[in-house]
Amino acid sequence: MKKLLATLVFATVIAPAWAATQTVTLAVPGMNCATCPITIKKALSKVDGVSKVDVTFEPREAVVTFDDAKTSVQKLTKATGDAGYPSHVK
Repeated sequence: MKKLLATLVFATVIAPAWAATQTVTLAVPGMNCATCPITIKKALSKVDGVSKVDVTFEPREAVVTFDDAKTSVQKLTKATGDAGYPSHVK
């Protein structure tokens, strides 16, 4: 029992070290005006774990840096979709 408890405590302490900062480029083909990037950037910035967002009208993409222990690409694409701009990994 003590060995199991020690293993669980060790795994809990080490688990955050497995988290990593990731960067993903999302294609956002629905951007149709120069102000669309503002809405997309706001939506992505609200996702927990996102540390940096750069949205560019041309070539209609968003480059997002995030903590993969707090969020995922699926949550990022959901955020853009919920804002009215479906996206996918480029």
